Amino acid sequence: MSVLWVILGFILLVVGGEYLVRSSVALSFKFNISKMVIGMTVVSFATSAPELLVSLNAALTGSPAIAINNVVGSNIANIGLVLGITAMVGSISVDKSFYKLNWPVMMIFSIVLYFFLKNDDKLSTIEGASLFAGLVLFLFILIKSAKKDIVVEEVDESLSVVSNFKIILWLIIGAVALYFGSEWLVNGATQIAETVGVSKGVIGLSLIAIGTSVPELAASVIAAAKQEKAISLGNLIGSNIFNIASVLGLTSMVKPIPVTEASILTNDIFWMLGFSAVLIPLIFLPKRLQISRLKGMFLVAGYGVLMFLIFTRS
Repeated sequence: MSVLWVILGFILLVVGGEYLVRSSVALSFKFNISKMVIGMTVVSFATSAPELLVSLNAALTGSPAIAINNVVGSNIANIGLVLGITAMVGSISVDKSFYKLNWPVMMIFSIVLYFFLKNDDKLSTIEGASLFAGLVLFLFILIKSAKKDIVVEEVDESLSVVSNFKIILWLIIGAVALYFGSEWLVNGATQIAETVGVSKGVIGLSLIAIGTSVPELAASVIAAAKQEKAISLGNLIGSNIFNIASVLGLTSMVKPIPVTEASILTNDIFWMLGFSAVLIPLIFLPKRLQISRLKGMFLVAGYGVLMFLIFTRS
């Protein structure tokens, strides 16, 4: 039965990704802002919903540490697995705003999270609130700068005349499909893992993290296949920022999140920082502002090494 839930989850996630991409491209026409921004706001928030729901549920049911495992593992998967596979589908051209604003903000949030956790082995309510406030400020700067720097990209022109009702309907369908798809996939994967006898810590960093990252994978691969590359990269970077600032930020505002597994601060979070940092040399060497299929294979291989180390460590 658990295998069936996994299959149904994948199907719903693909459907959800399709509708999210449609609605986000249509929105970029309506508001006359770049698709990179739409990817980093509307799509990122919707695809981060599984992480938020899992983390809030964990905090309210007395297992808040799962939230950290979920977010750290999901952020690693977003770059190593999702971006890697997306680039293997087709080379991704990188906009200058990526290294001028988006990437630095992602790195700042990641480093701040590390120091917050390292400071007293927990993410307090005040620290969570400051992360969320930082997200609000970032989104304000992002939207304001987008009005001045509109990137002309090839899009499906028919989406420029889509009604507001249809856009909202697509967005709701996409978000609902992603939510239930993630739930079924995570539940099915967890049942399979428990049957095999894998620890919950490993499940949180691997299967649950991958499961909650599948919405990003579905949305990004579909966007890449449709040549909507700005949405692919914007969605992933935005999702990582949302995971830290909104998922952990909001969760710790509900209940402080303690660090209960030492490996998070001694090993796992450094993998997250490493995957984030390696994006800069990747987009400049050897070909500038492009993540090629070969670079995508490198990211996936790196993620494979991490998964091997996590499972052998357990």
